[in-house]
Amino acid sequence: MGIRMRCVTRDVRRARTVVLAAAAAGLLTRMLIAANKPGPADVHIFSGFAAAVVRYGPIRIYEQPLPGLPVYNHPPLAGWMLLGLHELSGLGIPFGTLIRSPASIADFFCALLVFEIVRRRASLGAAVACGAGVALSPVLIATSGYHGNTDAVAITFVLAAAHLLVDRRSPLAAGVVAALSISVKFVPVVAIPALFVVALRAGRPALSRFTAGFTALIALVWGPVLVTVPEHLMRNVLEYAGGSWRLWGIVRFADVLGLPDSFIGFVQGDGHFLFVLACTAAGVWLALLRPAQLPVVVGFTMGLLLLLSTASALQYLTWAAAGLFVIGFREGAVYSCLLGLTALLGYQGRSAVRWSDTVLHLGEAGWVVLALGLAAGVRGILAAPPAPPPWGAAEAPDPAPRAARPTGSPVT
Repeated sequence: MGIRMRCVTRDVRRARTVVLAAAAAGLLTRMLIAANKPGPADVHIFSGFAAAVVRYGPIRIYEQPLPGLPVYNHPPLAGWMLLGLHELSGLGIPFGTLIRSPASIADFFCALLVFEIVRRRASLGAAVACGAGVALSPVLIATSGYHGNTDAVAITFVLAAAHLLVDRRSPLAAGVVAALSISVKFVPVVAIPALFVVALRAGRPALSRFTAGFTALIALVWGPVLVTVPEHLMRNVLEYAGGSWRLWGIVRFADVLGLPDSFIGFVQGDGHFLFVLACTAAGVWLALLRPAQLPVVVGFTMGLLLLLSTASALQYLTWAAAGLFVIGFREGAVYSCLLGLTALLGYQGRSAVRWSDTVLHLGEAGWVVLALGLAAGVRGILAAPPAPPPWGAAEAPDPAPRAARPTGSPVT
């Protein structure tokens, strides 16, 4: 038995090394793109935001009109990040490279994280394939290395929170990391209730520690802004619905089918909260049924948010990429390659994203692929054993590789 366990541990270490090498190659690729390509308009917009943060501070910026810039819709931690990046640019590092570094680095850690999540639920080979898939994902390379923004950082944090809660049994750390996810970009808020549900099912001590970590970080990061400019924070961040373009998903199909403008206007306006509520409810339902599958549930919830999104932006494709690899290698790979091509063609040009007819049609196909991947995710989650994880017990030794995975599709 001891010899067998040593062999299993050695196999896991080798597998980690493979994923680490893939993650390093992916990070190098992203940083080379960031250092040598100008990026889309968001790079210049973030540069303007950083200058405004330096001038007004990361708290008062929410009440400033910012002529020539779009609404500043980023949570409070993003302002401190921009302040730090602006200081680093004073050392001679181009800001255009710096602004794409957080997302690129987040993808590096996300690849390792996905490996750790999948190996606990599937074969070691599947875990290596899924971790390397995140590292070398064409859509993530495009959206993190070329576009930038903070979407990849938020997704990595929320997946890490789920992993810490159920796989590592560290509810305090999970609460802190969950709060970090919505403090960088607010979109993971749809997955937060599922985390609280699983913490509640784990017992009062786990819920108390998770809540303490979450509340402490929220108070530290959000508190000063909530006290100083609550109305502006609410309008700019919490109520932000995205743009009014008709380029993706439900809104795109509604436009193609010739549905009334009043319907599309409602969907993109107050109606978008119904889709957010549906994503949250789906995550809570699955977490109640299969708490041990929380990382998969979180990945599914973020993908569902993209599926039902009424806003259109190529960087939003990041929301589903890592989560689909948690669901299954085939789902993640097909999505990453198809939407990677979509992003590559959409990023043609120096200053703007081009939604050509080809990009629009690829986006339509990508939406269908996403829907099929999420359906596979639900089947896999519900096929997993219903018993909750043995809370408080020491982490079990690394299991021997299994032939089939309980979530998603097998790696062939």
